[in-house]
Amino acid sequence: MPSTTQPSKSAHTAAAHTPARHTTVDSPVGPLTLVAHDGVLSGLYMTNQRHRPAGDTFGPEDPAPFGDVVVQLAEYFAGTRTTFDLALDPVGTPFQRTVWRALREIPYGETVSYGELAQRLGRPSAARAVGLANGRNPIGIIVPCHRVVGSGGDLTGYGGGLERKRHLLDFEQRSQDDRLPLF
Repeated sequence: MPSTTQPSKSAHTAAAHTPARHTTVDSPVGPLTLVAHDGVLSGLYMTNQRHRPAGDTFGPEDPAPFGDVVVQLAEYFAGTRTTFDLALDPVGTPFQRTVWRALREIPYGETVSYGELAQRLGRPSAARAVGLANGRNPIGIIVPCHRVVGSGGDLTGYGGGLERKRHLLDFEQRSQDDRLPLF
């Protein structure tokens, strides 16, 4: 899957100086707040999400920058989209951004452990750091941090709550099963 995450080298500072815009859309997992800087998605936050920034940092409400995001999220929740093709600019450290890019490589309907993701990054002893970066993901669902599980396959922490994580994983598995040929 081609990643369209094309952050600027100074995204973590540029985003702070660029006026943000936001909108809120309904979804099967509750309202989703979308945030953009310069028209590029930099946040997707759930209600009561851990590490959700204060609402006053989201800028004025303006649905204009989010047309493609809203369409692709609707397709995802309808079960017709398995990958997202959007420009993204998540704000984070270089290591966090590396982890978030790797999350986009986890196929729809599949899961990996924190340790396996650390291995994929060439940092086999960094499972805990990968977990911390995963928990700070500012663009949930589109950057699918919900697809990372504990080493035994158990559901462990999720910024949006374990109930939402379970819902998203079950939804993707059901949608994946619906795509399997009958014969």
